[in-house]
Amino acid sequence: MSPTSEPLLTYADGALVLSHRLSEWMSNAPTMEEDIALGNIALDLLGQARGLLQSLGDEDQLAYFREPQEFRNPLLCELPNGDFAHTMIRQLFADAWFAEVWPALVADESADAQVRGVAEKAVKENAYHWRHSSAWVIRLGDGTEESQRRTQDALDALWPYRGEVASDEWYARIEPVLDEATLTTPGRDAWTQRSSADGWHTEHLGYLLAEMQSLARAHPGATW
Repeated sequence: MSPTSEPLLTYADGALVLSHRLSEWMSNAPTMEEDIALGNIALDLLGQARGLLQSLGDEDQLAYFREPQEFRNPLLCELPNGDFAHTMIRQLFADAWFAEVWPALVADESADAQVRGVAEKAVKENAYHWRHSSAWVIRLGDGTEESQRRTQDALDALWPYRGEVASDEWYARIEPVLDEATLTTPGRDAWTQRSSADGWHTEHLGYLLAEMQSLARAHPGATW
């Protein structure tokens, strides 16, 4: 895989891993509507991941037969769901990141036609994802004393993982939402976790991949 494909692998792996995380909410979300909403977002992300992986090589090989250290997703995407507030803050961060990723790929005239096609569709999908996560963060942060506390705790816990996705545009998108949610932002200069660009990940990715890859690895080459 060429060095120029590394950013695409980061986007693909981010969407793939986050999709799996969101799928863990199926039948566990606070309401039936959220079961459906999170499931649909997970499917959107899965479709985006598949489109990019197909442009990079063998889709199944890349998804199911790489080791954790070969994945390049931002650490943020692999973190456990936690409670609902934790999931919504994580999703807000990821949606703000993808809000930059997809338009940039659409505008990149040197990009592969398939990649640009994936990005064009993803721009529309991510607009819905952003509305969903930002509305929930505001609702939870500016809600009851309990929901505000949980959302602030989630923000404090996840803020160090912003380093791989944050930019000036990212902060400009995130900060007004957090302000409206009456949450206290730790600050742009606060400490950040190290990057996963060299294959370093949290312990959580290995467990996630063990579950996600188990069927393909148990029956390599199978089709159905």
